[in-house]
Amino acid sequence: MAHQGFFQRQANARRNTGVLVILFLAAVVIITLSVCLVGYMVTRSETTGLAFADWLLSRHGLLTALAVVVLIGIGSLIRWADLASGGERVAKMVGARAIDPDTRDSDERKLRNIVEEMAIASGVSVPELYVMDQETGINAFVAGYTPGEAVMVVTHGALTQLSRDELQGVVGHEFSHVLNGDMRLNVRLIALLAGILMVGQIGSFLLRVSFYGSHRSARTSSNSRGTAVFGLVGLALVVIGYIGVFFGRLIQSAVSRQREMLADASSVQFTRNPEGIGGALFKIGLKGGYLDTTSHASDMNHMCFGESTRMKFTALLASHPPVQERIEAIQPGLFARLRSRLRDTEPGERLRSAGSASSSAPLPEAAAGFGTGNTSPLNTRPPRNISDNVGTVNQRSEDYAVTLLNSLPSTFRNLLYTRAGAIQLCYALLIYQLPPKTRDQQLALIEADSIFAPNLALLDKLLPALESLGKGVRFPALELAMPALRKLDPDERALLMAGTEKLIRADNRLSLFELAMHTFLRRHLADDSARVVPVRYRSYRPVTAQLQVVFSLMARAGAEDGRNRQSLFEEAMAGFISNGEKSELLAEVSVTRLRQALMTLNSLSPLLKPGIIDACGHCIMADGEISTSEYELIRLVADQLDCPLPPLRG
Repeated sequence: MAHQGFFQRQANARRNTGVLVILFLAAVVIITLSVCLVGYMVTRSETTGLAFADWLLSRHGLLTALAVVVLIGIGSLIRWADLASGGERVAKMVGARAIDPDTRDSDERKLRNIVEEMAIASGVSVPELYVMDQETGINAFVAGYTPGEAVMVVTHGALTQLSRDELQGVVGHEFSHVLNGDMRLNVRLIALLAGILMVGQIGSFLLRVSFYGSHRSARTSSNSRGTAVFGLVGLALVVIGYIGVFFGRLIQSAVSRQREMLADASSVQFTRNPEGIGGALFKIGLKGGYLDTTSHASDMNHMCFGESTRMKFTALLASHPPVQERIEAIQPGLFARLRSRLRDTEPGERLRSAGSASSSAPLPEAAAGFGTGNTSPLNTRPPRNISDNVGTVNQRSEDYAVTLLNSLPSTFRNLLYTRAGAIQLCYALLIYQLPPKTRDQQLALIEADSIFAPNLALLDKLLPALESLGKGVRFPALELAMPALRKLDPDERALLMAGTEKLIRADNRLSLFELAMHTFLRRHLADDSARVVPVRYRSYRPVTAQLQVVFSLMARAGAEDGRNRQSLFEEAMAGFISNGEKSELLAEVSVTRLRQALMTLNSLSPLLKPGIIDACGHCIMADGEISTSEYELIRLVADQLDCPLPPLRG
């Protein structure tokens, strides 16, 4: 049976969206009834004798209720549309600055190195990085609809006040939100809260109008009574708005607190260093993580590493458990040890206020310590079920990521952060194994201007590194270049794809890597790459034809002769078709056919995806080991199914 921890969490994240909608609708009903009560009191003289319940069913009542529902809906839809572009829009909304990939700032480079290590080790695309320069508090969040277009935002305080281990703990916590599908829910919650708060905002507007109107009108003016009514209605709506704020914070708390505890535990598993995230939490308790320079701090509270806004009724409305409770859950006694270390440097009152007195049952500790370096993402004895690795970070994969990044020549790595260098990398990956004369002939096929034309000067800096580092660096290098490639506009992305397609077709054959690279780029550079794929299928029967395409390719990759390929294919399909049904190994699998098949399979329920990944693994492990090309192929399938697959371990 495949381990379904990651897949179960993905399914839970989708179900939480339904819970969020139910809570939102409950808040809408209560706010609507409250506004209707105000309307009833205002119009009571015109409807003498009607009870409130009867008034609700009258023309006045129905129009009032409809107006409130429409108002809340419009508020949510406007913010929903505003955030449609995903994580980048959220980062700009709070005034964050994009960190230059080639930054020379030591703190920003430290963050980039940590994020790249975690991305390679977990199989997630490197997120865009942003910093809130004016925020001295310690905080961070990730935003986006899919891992491929996620952004990570940190405050200036987090960059400058946290050690490398502490910052790594925060990054591990945020990567957990990326892997578990929490980001999508968080962004949607911002939109829903905007609608709930609309009534209070309109009340504030009416109150201001009545205030200014009263100053402009004489006391004996015939408009004074109307102005007073405006003011009373505005005041009532402001009060109701606070009801909306209360329910909004309650919803944030309901969907966030448990996820924060799980993300803390995942961070320890990722970094194998409880004191990293524990130290970061302790510093938040001492120095605070409030966002003071943005008006959206309250909207973002459920997304952040720590509380981003001050509020009353903290125990009830806080989106995060108390700091001490979180630290003690990471490792019993850790809070006392951290406080003891700072007795000589921090005032006693600050140490006492760093956390609350409450505690909770401890979560399992992660193993500590680093193993020996490993320069290959593969192992001669890979795990039986490859899906066990999805959504995880392990010691071998993290050591591999650190070793790989340290092995990259400085010039090579810096080129990946530029648009021109990232484009030339795509060309270099397709030609670096060819003889020099053949390279020149194939590059001559690309007819393009500007940065899309082959640049021999840049290629001369990329090709030697690819030749010396070997096949294992291909996909990690491509993922390091993805932040730069995502900056291309749609027309530029089309030019890049056209250039790579000419190189792929130049020799009239399609290698496994060419297939994997082309499909990867098509997926992550498509206009709808940030689109959330809805669940359409909850059984394998409607997607049998698509499974046939994927397993035909895998069987051909895992076996050398026709008889073994047919046998492998039948074994892979056996778990997905009924007894007596027959499927034939496809003679050929085209790029287009594979892409369409994977797009359809991504619409399966998350709980059905591990079976596909394990069946692919069965094919490519038929000889007991996985080659680099085979790993790239199964990594591609997992990526297209939104299942981040780290370097495989034994």
